[in-house]
Amino acid sequence: MSLIGESTPAKAATDLIKEGSDATFVADVVEASKVQPVIVDFWATWCGPCRQLTPALEKAVKAAKGAVKLVKIDIDRNPGFAGQLRVQSVPTVYAFVGGKPVDGFQGAVPESQIKAFIDRLIGPAGPSEVAQILEIAKESLDLGDIGGAAQAYAQAMQMEPDNVKAIAGLARCYLTGGDLERARELVDMAPANAKDAELDSVKAALALAAEGAAETSGLEQRLANDPDDHEARFELAKALAGRGRLADAADHLLTIIARDRAWNDEAARKQLLTVFEAAGPASDVAKQGRRRLSSILFS
Repeated sequence: MSLIGESTPAKAATDLIKEGSDATFVADVVEASKVQPVIVDFWATWCGPCRQLTPALEKAVKAAKGAVKLVKIDIDRNPGFAGQLRVQSVPTVYAFVGGKPVDGFQGAVPESQIKAFIDRLIGPAGPSEVAQILEIAKESLDLGDIGGAAQAYAQAMQMEPDNVKAIAGLARCYLTGGDLERARELVDMAPANAKDAELDSVKAALALAAEGAAETSGLEQRLANDPDDHEARFELAKALAGRGRLADAADHLLTIIARDRAWNDEAARKQLLTVFEAAGPASDVAKQGRRRLSSILFS
């Protein structure tokens, strides 16, 4: 099943970090800072602390995702503006906003201090663009717009290929659409140590899909002949869960537990927990099912 049409092109990379000079200072720093904050890193090739600070600055600027720019200036080759700004030693860092220097520091400082420096420039961070896209994707999925959700999750993955929530969401779209193979491929793309409730939920749903029987009419007939045929009910629950009918599967498993909670080494209870995980901890299937389970176990 095809859920995604033409790939949405990733947002063009912004020129966040550049080598500056006295000749380009006005354009790169003064004028540019009238649009967004610009950090100027005055450095020199012979400066040991500069080799520590500059990579940390670049990392922090990239993490700000376009909210601030960095211009690096070698003071030996470009002494003009360094002199005007009274740079006495390197590294020296200035922040420009609105065409004027507004903040700065000297020396190699910890990454936490660099982050605080940038946070002062850009203010409280709002939701990132990827976070906003993921929110739209989730709303679409909740409304049953699988195609729209898939496109949004795919766009988020283009921007952040290792984003676990995007991977899990897109896998959920394919799972809901019946394309189990593609859903498994996406789950396998997640980092090995990824921790995410939705990813775990999709994995559980795929496991249920792999276990369920393809044909249920025989199991339904067995139950019609004997409602206490727990094996038939259990296999029917697995088949229904594999088809995504998690509420129906949970109902059959809870029926087994109510009638014989210890049956087959508590197989029904163990399977029920997998159904809850596949549905998601905040789902009605899980919340209502857990209430029924508690009522059965503690009655």
